[in-house]
Amino acid sequence: MLEVTKNAPQMAIVQLGDAFKNFRSGRAEYPKFRKKGVHEGFTLTNDQFSIDDSRIRIPKRGWVRMRESLRFTGKIMSATLSRGADKWFAGITVDTEDSPKRRAENQGATGVDLGVSAWATLSAGEKVAGPKPHRELLERQRRLSRSLSRKHKAAKAQLGLAANAHIPKGMRLPVSENAKKAGIRLSGRHARIANIRKEVLHKPTSESTRRIHTACIEDLNVRGMLKNHGLARSIADMSFFEFRRPLEYKTERRGGMVVVADRRFPSRKTCSSCATIQDEISPAVREWTCADRGTTHDRDGNAARNLLAYGWAALSRSTASCAECEARGEEGSGPTRKRPVKPASMKQEVGFVSV
Repeated sequence: MLEVTKNAPQMAIVQLGDAFKNFRSGRAEYPKFRKKGVHEGFTLTNDQFSIDDSRIRIPKRGWVRMRESLRFTGKIMSATLSRGADKWFAGITVDTEDSPKRRAENQGATGVDLGVSAWATLSAGEKVAGPKPHRELLERQRRLSRSLSRKHKAAKAQLGLAANAHIPKGMRLPVSENAKKAGIRLSGRHARIANIRKEVLHKPTSESTRRIHTACIEDLNVRGMLKNHGLARSIADMSFFEFRRPLEYKTERRGGMVVVADRRFPSRKTCSSCATIQDEISPAVREWTCADRGTTHDRDGNAARNLLAYGWAALSRSTASCAECEARGEEGSGPTRKRPVKPASMKQEVGFVSV
């Protein structure tokens, strides 16, 4: 206890209380003990550390150089130091003033259809190709996994256990230095895959919200899509579920909005020219022809245009609802309604820096 700062056990107890609150409210599962070597980290309050340009002073450790200086100005609230892939990161929480919202360059709307062949297809015809980092780096990851597995098998052999034997509860395998190095190399590969995914999520969403005011997307049933074992790896590699979260908060920062189409909306099999719903279309079919008008459609581009039409219809209904409510002297129920509570003028920003 004397070798670490007092914040390490204190904040752990506070975070345990938050974890039980989330469990009782149904937002999370029952809390589990942290495992050594997995999600290592601790939290410091603002009176236990200080920052000087590109340095941070950590209790019991002293000054540590950071790869970059803090990007936010304001009152520093706390810092969370965490370890990932044999690298340490400091997540610093800063209480800053709200910056004025920068409006999008174009006040129009766009439909966005997510797919496997092209990660995102816009209603204007533009396509964003996904890098598929897991598929590209899978062979290297397999070699590193096999290397680590061989070292674990050697440790079992030292204990007289078979290679596929179950480890009894309470027994720990001796971990060699080579096994530790192999584990670090494997975790580094996983971290690289995760970082590539984050990049492909944030760059296109930032560019889209900078250019367009309103985005129309589909409420995808990702859990059901992952049951298709032929496409599950590609769908998970594209991060369909995570795409919506950054798009929504980045659009809100610029005063825009995201229209989410119902998951039962037949965007892919509806003709964007005559609105005729076709028969079921196989996922392998990339182009199809409308039976009524004979118009040939690109599968993803047609879906994006249908999502755009759905968004315009939803905005029209919302505007009409707001006009009727204002005529009766009530608040509108659409996206332009007045907020009952004025938003706070202060917010907390978290900047992650590598140390």
